[in-house]
Amino acid sequence: MPNITLSVDDEIVRKVRKIAIDRNTTLTEMVRAYLTRVAQEDALGRELAAAEIDETVRAYARPLGRRTWTREDLHDRGAS
Repeated sequence: MPNITLSVDDEIVRKVRKIAIDRNTTLTEMVRAYLTRVAQEDALGRELAAAEIDETVRAYARPLGRRTWTREDLHDRGAS
């Protein structure tokens, strides 16, 4: 597990350490839990967005019918 260095105001660190003691944990564990939650929420948000896109595509998808053109037709730009 990589270590990171953060710059945080001393007063904030003191306050959060007291909160950590009250919660029977450590400042490090609180930071780790917070960062984990941020990563999970981001992943969940991406999954929900992808699901919404899939749902929209399914809702508006229409049959296209039989293909009546060829690749050559697409590239024929009136060269005749």
